[in-house]
Amino acid sequence: MSVNIALLTVTDTRTLKTDKSGNILEDKIKKAFHKLIDRKICKDNKEDIKKILIEWTKLKDVDVIITTGGTGLTGRDITPEALNEIADKHIPGFGEIFRTISLKTVGTSSIQSRACAVLTNGKYIFALPGSSGGVTDAWDQILIHQLDINHKPCNFVELFPRLKEK
Repeated sequence: MSVNIALLTVTDTRTLKTDKSGNILEDKIKKAFHKLIDRKICKDNKEDIKKILIEWTKLKDVDVIITTGGTGLTGRDITPEALNEIADKHIPGFGEIFRTISLKTVGTSSIQSRACAVLTNGKYIFALPGSSGGVTDAWDQILIHQLDINHKPCNFVELFPRLKEK
């Protein structure tokens, strides 16, 4: 089953051409036979981030949103705060698993990542670091499996029809 994905890079310094992490994700999305529905770059501005994410959560043809960038500890890193303000539910296991995986590649520096995931309006939103290694780890070791309907014992895709239940 193909998953429809929107991709947002949060950065003050990159363009679509120089967005290495976004380009890596776009390539991995296509290689997994998913559809990239939209891709944007946005400055590290909470209101702008929220506006784009809310807009995408209203689109019927978007199943998943992935952001890259803005998950560190500096003053400009505000992607998790933007997600907190629009989240219906948090998925704490995503960040926990991501940091466990990162521990193997970047050691204790993994503690500096605030990678996270939420559900908003029945859509998954995954906030990944801006580093090429971070997005590669997140995709290759978590998302490729959880966005595959055939992954057992369970996966995010099989829950799509039930995410808006009341």
